[in-house]
Amino acid sequence: MSTTTRRNWEGLTIPTAGTYALDPNHTRVGFVARHLMVAKVRGQFTDFGGVITVAEDPMDSEVEATISIASMTTGQKDRDAHLASADFLEVEKYPEMTFRTVRLTGREGNEFTLLGELTIKGIAREVELRVELDGLATSPWGQEVLAFTATTEIDREDFGMTWNQALESGGVLVSKRIRIEIEGEAVRQED
Repeated sequence: MSTTTRRNWEGLTIPTAGTYALDPNHTRVGFVARHLMVAKVRGQFTDFGGVITVAEDPMDSEVEATISIASMTTGQKDRDAHLASADFLEVEKYPEMTFRTVRLTGREGNEFTLLGELTIKGIAREVELRVELDGLATSPWGQEVLAFTATTEIDREDFGMTWNQALESGGVLVSKRIRIEIEGEAVRQED
């Protein structure tokens, strides 16, 4: 990557202002839920798109993303069908979920705190993401790449997903808290 596409900002190397598109081949949009109150079940969405707009003032940067809910997979067909049903995501009625930046609220080292609006099942809620800038690189094909990791936790009931089943031993079948984990690469777009 040439020095014209990088800059130093408050001791951190960041990209110059520009637009980066998520690279679906090098990005994972995943989630983790508790099952039976003890085990973790992981899933991911395989069809998504998004744009990161790095601003002159990095704290004015923005993110927009759209995820196809039908692309969800947990590796188990029956569970995926249940998650796509009206009990959870209602994929027939709400085929996409979206995210957009409200504002960046803080920074410590290479980790930014991003407040955004997440919309699932037509219900928009503010969520706080911890976004770590993992680095900048140039691919062998000359593409400028920004790598990042983002995490947040949501309460699925805030988005109308209230189905559950009580366990005889106490607790419930599926956790209310869902962890969202994104490991990504985004490629600079031509102006």
